[in-house]
Amino acid sequence: MDSDRLPTLGLLRAATLSLSLLCTSIVGVAAADGVNTGYFGDVAIKGYDPVSYFTDGHPTKGSPEFKYTWLGATWYFSNSKHRDAFASEPIRYAPQYGGFCALGTVNEEASANIDPEAWRIVGEKLYLFSGKEGLEEDFDAHTSEVIAKADVKWPEVQQKEFRARQNGQ
Repeated sequence: MDSDRLPTLGLLRAATLSLSLLCTSIVGVAAADGVNTGYFGDVAIKGYDPVSYFTDGHPTKGSPEFKYTWLGATWYFSNSKHRDAFASEPIRYAPQYGGFCALGTVNEEASANIDPEAWRIVGEKLYLFSGKEGLEEDFDAHTSEVIAKADVKWPEVQQKEFRARQNGQ
């Protein structure tokens, strides 16, 4: 190999490494914006076990002992079996709309204040809400319509939330 080419190879390697780090950073920022982790920390669903909604029929507080990282958020589970189930099929167990309130999504709002005890499973999908009050009237009585509207509005709400997080709001 010519000694003339050595500096060029060094620059090429440095450029490749820089580009790789830049892409990793961009992906990390985008991934972190996929899940509601509230105002503090990076724990999804305020530390509740997402699998428990499906398997136990009620929300159960998870433990840092059984955790898994997905989409830039830390997810807690009540046991290793739930953690492993989530790790193999996160889309199946993760809440819709990034864990933001389903009714808020319909109204183009993404409140980080969800109540893990306010939830519904519809069509094998988990929906979370900011509180239990009004769920029967606002969600249960109009489930199909609410979900259809939230599905349409979620991309816009998600972008709005992404921009707000980028700006530190």
